[in-house]
Amino acid sequence: MKIYIQMKAVGRRKPVLADLPYEISEQAATLRDVLTELVHAEVERYNQKGTEVQVIPWLTKEEVEDQAAAGKVGFGRIYSDKKADEAKAVENALQCFEDGLVRVFQGDQELTELDGPVRLKEGDRFTLIRLTFLAGRLW
Repeated sequence: MKIYIQMKAVGRRKPVLADLPYEISEQAATLRDVLTELVHAEVERYNQKGTEVQVIPWLTKEEVEDQAAAGKVGFGRIYSDKKADEAKAVENALQCFEDGLVRVFQGDQELTELDGPVRLKEGDRFTLIRLTFLAGRLW
């Protein structure tokens, strides 16, 4: 089943990533299942990203403009040999949700319980909002 994910950070008008398609199994019945599958897909993508090699690295003008709009311009290459640990990534994502650092919306409805039921249908749009806190001195 294909769903769409949109990620936002508080304070930015444009989404960081606009409507990325993800394949989710139809057995995903809770928010915990959905987040676990999303993290699995992202860890897999991250681990494969480092193996891609460009013979002559360059960016087109359009790629530079798109990346600049997202806030970072780069070749998208990962130079470390370390691979992401899926179990730790899932644990971290679930902990962030429980701690209130991430909010999840299905359409216009906020999902507030990890183990609450989620009714998925083809083409659903989920929005993940990462909340950041300001840190600094008061004096």
